[in-house]
Amino acid sequence: MSDLVTRAQITLLSRTLHVPEEQLAHLEQLGAANLHELQQRMATVMFAAHNAIFSRLSMLVPIVPLSISIPIVQRVVPPVMAGRAAGAIAVDHPQKAAEAVSLLDPVYAAQAVPYVDPHSVGQLAEMAPVEPVMRIINELLARGDHISAGPFLAYATPTLVQGVEELVHDDEGLIRSASYSYSGTNISVIVRHLLSGPGRRIPKLVHTILNGSQELRLAALSVFARCDSDVVTPIGDILFELGSTEEIADLVRTFLAAAAMPETLRFVAEFSPSALDLLAANPIVAEPDLIAALVDAADGSTEPAVWRGLLALANRTEPAVAGEFATAVAQLDPAILAQVADLGLSEELAALTARAE
Repeated sequence: MSDLVTRAQITLLSRTLHVPEEQLAHLEQLGAANLHELQQRMATVMFAAHNAIFSRLSMLVPIVPLSISIPIVQRVVPPVMAGRAAGAIAVDHPQKAAEAVSLLDPVYAAQAVPYVDPHSVGQLAEMAPVEPVMRIINELLARGDHISAGPFLAYATPTLVQGVEELVHDDEGLIRSASYSYSGTNISVIVRHLLSGPGRRIPKLVHTILNGSQELRLAALSVFARCDSDVVTPIGDILFELGSTEEIADLVRTFLAAAAMPETLRFVAEFSPSALDLLAANPIVAEPDLIAALVDAADGSTEPAVWRGLLALANRTEPAVAGEFATAVAQLDPAILAQVADLGLSEELAALTARAE
């Protein structure tokens, strides 16, 4: 499975349906967008049934004070049931549900979150006081439940994002959780704030990525490759400011081993000229396996960012390496190359083709 966003959507669908991911692997061919829509529709149907079942319980909310009901619920109601009931309560009594978040033990809440209607999670995250929500997010991250933390990050209100910057210090957990948020727009809101906020979190995040596991690096690539250009460009500059030549090469090898070249090219497409020059000068870019993988990723793609990333990088390499790129591109189907011109990249393609050996 080479599409990182598709992989995340398979995981989310698996969680929604409570079935192993292996049983859903055949759905990969639907693509990320269709999988996201399927997951959302399945969640809507399933949680609508839960809401109907727990609607009578919801009727008690205005009658019993929260200060009395919440301690009793946490003592006698399993988190699974509480999570499923939360959807009905949030629909009927959104303000009460938001107030209840402040009274919940974070451990109990984190155990219940996987069973809460994702739409209700967003509503609660938006209406509830920030500090209790952050305590729940921190507990989810401490438990390694990045799938459940993702929906909180998907509803990126300014207040919530500021709370994340100030009160959530698990950089790796944030990256992994954000990779389960489908919306690149919402991810960009979070990362943009972390770039400009007083906490200067992005350099720390980049350092964590450079020294992290393959899984973390791929999660970061999935996040950054979907961010807006005004977010990606400074991240690329920070990456090359902090990363040594060897560390950048090792990062690229991780992406290559995971066949994540389309995401890599989308990321590279938004680099500043200086970051592109530094990447182009890295010895790993001259390796035949990487050249072949990058060109293969662009072959047949109609996505401007993929081709823009390939051509921008290839045109900045030294003559011998540029010639290797040009030779590989020239061997593609002429119909594919004709489509590149339609993407508005004819000048970049001509510049590279002219360097073919």
